[in-house]
Amino acid sequence: MRSTLRTPTFRRAAVALAVGSLTLALTSCGGDDNSDEPSGKDGKDTASSGSSLQLPKLDGKSLEIAAVWTGDEQKNFKQVLAEFEKRTGAKVTFVPAQDPIINFIGSKVAGGSPPDVAMLPQPGAIKQAVDKKWAKPLDKDVQAELAKNYSQGWQDLGKVDGKNYGAYYKAANKSLIWYNAAVFQNAAAKEPKTWKEFLTTCQALYDSGVTPVSVAGADGWPLTDWFENIYLSQAGPEKYDQLAAHKIKWTDPSVKQALTTLAQLWGKSDYLAGGNKGAVGTEFTKSVEQTFTGGDQPKGAMVYEGDFVQVNIQQTKAKVGTDAKVFPFPAVGDKAPVVSGGDAAVIFKDSPAAQALVKFLASPDAATIQAKLGGYLSPNKNVDLSAYPNDVQRTIAKALVDSGDSFRFDMSDQTPQAFGGTPGKGEWKALQDFLANPKDIEGTQRTLEADAVKAYKD
Repeated sequence: MRSTLRTPTFRRAAVALAVGSLTLALTSCGGDDNSDEPSGKDGKDTASSGSSLQLPKLDGKSLEIAAVWTGDEQKNFKQVLAEFEKRTGAKVTFVPAQDPIINFIGSKVAGGSPPDVAMLPQPGAIKQAVDKKWAKPLDKDVQAELAKNYSQGWQDLGKVDGKNYGAYYKAANKSLIWYNAAVFQNAAAKEPKTWKEFLTTCQALYDSGVTPVSVAGADGWPLTDWFENIYLSQAGPEKYDQLAAHKIKWTDPSVKQALTTLAQLWGKSDYLAGGNKGAVGTEFTKSVEQTFTGGDQPKGAMVYEGDFVQVNIQQTKAKVGTDAKVFPFPAVGDKAPVVSGGDAAVIFKDSPAAQALVKFLASPDAATIQAKLGGYLSPNKNVDLSAYPNDVQRTIAKALVDSGDSFRFDMSDQTPQAFGGTPGKGEWKALQDFLANPKDIEGTQRTLEADAVKAYKD
């Protein structure tokens, strides 16, 4: 997910879209995120005109909801919770959680005090919670709300063994490359649509005197996103599904091909801000900031990551849509990929109040409140695009919803936590080592396979 937000929250769902479905009309600045807080009382709906959402009276009931969100993300989500309180009379307490949240939940369960609801960022975490008999199924009322507002694919992502356990509330598009517009103009560089064109653009930027790409290697998770975009576009959805389920090995030729493609960029030290060693030590926030500071002489001309990069750009003097622009991740194969992240509401203490809270979070009413506040995307197809505060977010949100059922969830988030979601271990560590030494493709494959075998067995 991770900016002020945390990184993994944004690592979560993968959607296969054609380039044309993600044409970004960046005609406005991304910082226009102000909105009046919705108000309501006496259980009446004021969040969306003509809402038919029915919620029970819950006077005297208290709930806890846990998430790793911090900063503005937490602040904005609390406004959503405040609306639920106004409509139902319940009291909802936000519980800050540590990352990985599934470990936090485990400690709470062991202590006999799990939260009523928690926002889980990975399908693997949902399955783990179900397998350990921590998570509770969603009732028919919540399932009906999901069926009304989500594509079948999004509903299925919250299921384990055919039962609904998770309601996806938040998503993020993570197949975007942001660039310093002044540098592109000086280099007469064009927005590339294919990987070959992307490498040509890198050379043009390098020839103009600016290092082409800022890579965030210190956090690990952005590196898995680099790989997943390339693999999904190059190997295709079927292979992607097989590798995610470990039905094919990481020593498969398709993985070699993707790593070889990635090495075309990572293997050129002069193309990376700080070289390979510097890239491995660059945190995500720094990777963004160093692209949009220094005027037309930044440390890197481009940076890869999702729509949430707008939050970090706002920490600089650059303006989204003018100084900072964006293009879809280039197509390596037939189609350009879109990788997004998401968080699902999961119940750990079953009650009518907990079910009602998840029902509310699955409604367009809740999503609309946070959409207006900015820095948020919803997979809910009934959220009016006008709720989003700028053209950048409206266009990205439309692409996400328009993908229907043709998406693929983030591969690393479908794997066991130890392999795909833990700092210093598994895929994160293997790809950090690969960034440091992009020549060792076969060694990287062997390491990935050995780590995957152990993690899947555990």
